[in-house]
Amino acid sequence: MAAYPEGPGARQGIYGISVAAELTGTGVQTLRQYEQRGLIDPERTRGGTRRYSSYDIHRIERIIVLVGDGLNLRGVARVMALEDENARLRAALKEAAS
Repeated sequence: MAAYPEGPGARQGIYGISVAAELTGTGVQTLRQYEQRGLIDPERTRGGTRRYSSYDIHRIERIIVLVGDGLNLRGVARVMALEDENARLRAALKEAAS
């Protein structure tokens, strides 16, 4: 799996929900469902409009792959939690080694 985007703007919400849906080839309702299940957490404007970042787009693409592999959303949540924990541990190990 490719690493999630990093850097100053990687988590800055720039895409509206329609653009995010188009970029990922999924539906707007599907993105809302992923958010409701806690799989993604897009930024919100003061008015409540969702803004998706490059990080969110990458995460949505990962969800789509896992669902395509046959996992249900509960399974996807578990896999992604384990991947997130693995990334945190790798970062801590890298930090400790430097």
